[in-house]
Amino acid sequence: MPISDRLRLGVNIDHVATVRNARGGDTPDPLRAAKLAEEAGADGITAHLREDRRHISDRDIDALMAGLGVPLNFEMAATDEMMQIALRHKPHAVCIVPEKREERTTEGGLEVAREENRMAHFIAPLREAGCRVSIFIAADPAQIEAAARIGAEVIELHTGAYCDAHAEERYVARDVELQSLREMSAYAHSLGLEVHAGHGLTYDTVGPVAVFPEVRELNIGHFLIGEAIFCGLKPAIAQMRELMDAARSETLKTSG
Repeated sequence: MPISDRLRLGVNIDHVATVRNARGGDTPDPLRAAKLAEEAGADGITAHLREDRRHISDRDIDALMAGLGVPLNFEMAATDEMMQIALRHKPHAVCIVPEKREERTTEGGLEVAREENRMAHFIAPLREAGCRVSIFIAADPAQIEAAARIGAEVIELHTGAYCDAHAEERYVARDVELQSLREMSAYAHSLGLEVHAGHGLTYDTVGPVAVFPEVRELNIGHFLIGEAIFCGLKPAIAQMRELMDAARSETLKTSG
């Protein structure tokens, strides 16, 4: 699998829906945010339809599928309900994520190695329907190997531990996590998997991940929606795009 020069940006618009749902009604509209993200340079839109519908709703998925000009990455838990919704819409990509009702956001990666047989059977209909199947996992070789064995085309490496360590100024731990992400990106690529990464990335933490030549896409949401309060959504995304491109440019100079 060739390494791509361009690093794609997927913008997660879940928390536009969180703000809307805090009061009810129709505003702010996640589809409007998605279209602004597209104008600002996003290569795709990510939306997580949770079991409890705490942010994105079924109606949002309907609107995104009908109104987007870029691919939708549909994040979902490995449940029968979500399977039926994904098969009805057939989005460009489906990312299987762990989901616990009590968590505020997706914490940790999916346990694939211990549920390999179940996950292999679960993703088969999605692949048959033409969806690119991605598995959201920790930077762990056992999980990567299991993802490859079950037939996933893509993995998304969980960057949360790296970002948390940076935010808490635990710089030794941060560097350990970053090195693990670096090594596991290369390992996954060697197994023929397309590598994505995301969770918790900010302007301060995106560059060191964006330089990994094997990473093809970053998915970023909460930070961008937060920054949009202060500077607007398009400028927030444009700055992230600029930082990603600058980091990838350094990678190309080094490899050249």
